[in-house]
Formats: sequence, structure tokens, C-alpha cells
Amino acid sequence: MHLIYESCQSQYKAMRRGDMTRNVSVDWFMCGLIVRVEDLVHFRNAVLEGNLSELGYSSPKARKTGTTIAGIVFKDGVILGADTRATDDMVVADKNCMKIHYIAPNIYCCGAGVAADAEVTTQMMSSNVELHSLSTGRPPLVVTVTRQLKQMLFRYQGHIGSSLIVGGVDVTGAHLYSVYPHGSYDKLPFLTMGSGAGAAISIFEDRYRPNMELEEAKKLVRDAIAAGIFCDLGSGSNVDLCVITQAGVQYLRSYDQPAQKGKKEGQYKYKPGTTAVLTKTVTPLPLDVVDESIQLMDAQ
Repeated sequence: MHLIYESCQSQYKAMRRGDMTRNVSVDWFMCGLIVRVEDLVHFRNAVLEGNLSELGYSSPKARKTGTTIAGIVFKDGVILGADTRATDDMVVADKNCMKIHYIAPNIYCCGAGVAADAEVTTQMMSSNVELHSLSTGRPPLVVTVTRQLKQMLFRYQGHIGSSLIVGGVDVTGAHLYSVYPHGSYDKLPFLTMGSGAGAAISIFEDRYRPNMELEEAKKLVRDAIAAGIFCDLGSGSNVDLCVITQAGVQYLRSYDQPAQKGKKEGQYKYKPGTTAVLTKTVTPLPLDVVDESIQLMDAQ
């Protein structure tokens, strides 16, 4: 039994080093358990990707959302925030786009990911919510909108590239949800999504507290979006805020511009002769001379 155990140990170490090949069958007797390994393959990413490339398969590339969106629940309601940069790979396509979308008079939604997907998804949801309100005769609940969104995205299994933060105030209070492209969702007092979410969430985790006042909460969301702008190339330009309370909605377009463009301090023009000319070569331009003659004719 001791020899079998040592043999299994040596084979296990060889497997960890990558010395073992495929189509290996091993019986391990450890602690009274029998473990059988069939068709052993490498799980190291480099080897696995190499094997797939030999078969003609390429590993999928990670999709970068290129946005910073955030939201918090404060004393009187919900505040949503977003940057205003839209990118096409490494090109800034739009410097001042709107990422906080209207759903209902008391509910708004921030969108990250594919701009067209987020725009159309929120427009469709706004229409569905309006029909639901007309059918029931009551204003929509935030949880109703979230449920419809996650069911819609789940049907498409992540092929709709929309990462959403839904915030609003209804008869049950203030609510904040995040909905992921595959249909999962979270409900938390503060949320961030997008490629700048890591920098933004660090601001919330450090400074957020329950029952914050309006001005303090607005500054916190502004600082979180600004952190995403400074730390992520896919986020930039301005900060938009949307304050939702029982009294109404205040959409603060271009609330702040954290990264302002620098101004020229002088004229960067140099006088002729500032730079010395070391050599001068004149190459004559060959021209084909064409003679033209003009003849006047009487028009009858």
C-alpha cells in the first residue's frame, strides 16, 4: 500500500509539472478513496490555448465596456452618475453622450457596454413599462423594471452587451439594482459598473455611509465617476448626475468636468532663422512646355 501511495505521489507531481501526456489512466489510493483520471489534459492556459489554436480554434477576446457608471442610495432617494465618453476601440467617438436613460418618471437607468444595445434595451423597457402602467393604472415599481430587464437579457445569454444600473423611488422607497448582460442582478446601497468600476467602487467603500445628505451624496458620486475617468482610458469627458426623490427628478447634465483641457500659455511659433540650415539642395522640377494657339472665329 505504501508503494502504491508513493507511485501515485510521483505521478501526481509529474502531472503538476506537465510531464504526463494525454490518454493516461491512473488509480489513486488515498485515504481509502479511489480516484480515476481518464483522458488527462493540461489545464494551463498557455498549453490549452496552443492546443486549441492547432485545431483551428481561437480563444475569445475579452470585451471592454469602456464606461464608468455608478449609483448610491441616500437619505431622500437615489443618485445615479455616469461619464460621457463613447469609444470605438481606441478612438473617442463621442465626447458628450448620454448614458443615463429614461425608463419612467420615477425610474432611470445607467448603461455600460455596447452603446447601441444599451440605448435600444432601455428604450424598449421604457415602452414596456409605460404599457404596464396603463394596464394596471399604477406607477411602476423599480423591482418590476429590474425583473423585466433581467428576464430579457437572460433570454439572449449575454449576447446583448448591456450592463445596467437601475435606480428609482416608488411607493416602497428608494431602490438600486445592477443587472448584468447574462441576466443576473444585485441589490446594494451603492453600485458601480463598467471598465472604471474598480476605481469608482474604492471611493464608495471608503466614504459611503447610510442616510447621507443630498450635497454630500452628490459629491461622493461625482468623485467616484471622476476616479473612473482618471484611472480608465475608456471613461472621460464630463460627469452626469441624476437625482431621484419623491419630489421629482433632477437631471444634472455636464455636472462637472474633472479633466479639463489645458490651455496654451504662449504662441508656439518660431521666427525664420531660429534653426540653422546646414545644407541646401535645389532640385529643378522638369516641366513639359506645351504651346497653345488661339484662333478667333466668327460666329454666324
